[in-house]
Amino acid sequence: MTHAPHPTIPSTDTQAAVPEGFRPVRLGGPFIAHNGPLSARLLDGRVQLGFRVEARHTNPLGICHGGMLATFADMLIPCAAMYHPGLEPRFLPTISLQMDYMGAARLGCWVQGEAQVLRSTRNMVFGQALISCDGEPAVRVSGVFKLGQAMGEPGQPFDPLGVLAVQA
Repeated sequence: MTHAPHPTIPSTDTQAAVPEGFRPVRLGGPFIAHNGPLSARLLDGRVQLGFRVEARHTNPLGICHGGMLATFADMLIPCAAMYHPGLEPRFLPTISLQMDYMGAARLGCWVQGEAQVLRSTRNMVFGQALISCDGEPAVRVSGVFKLGQAMGEPGQPFDPLGVLAVQA
């Protein structure tokens, strides 16, 4: 069986192309470290995550792979929940994640998402998010997450994304 060669896709300089106010994220373990880099900022009390689509994120057509966008979405809602007023920061394992792909995220575009916590119960968090590519809607997401292990020290400020000191 022969496969068509993967087209040569130029890489992009992701560090120079990160919008103002975004900082590198060091959260999510080795999987995210390998598949990122992700960046975050806090804007008017809302967490925003983003990444620049690199060649390694793309499928053979030079479009961000749906699996990369799903990984991003799976981080987005829990990260927003960690900063949601009234919610104790916890690890939030995914119970359910629904995604509607509305547009392509092409090589070099800036993918950015913002999530909302819709409801929390004793055991779960329900959220939704919109992910855009260069400002155009690309993915609509909703998810349910289990309230897991507490993160941080009780009563101490918790800033896993490093965004509180540099609010835009």
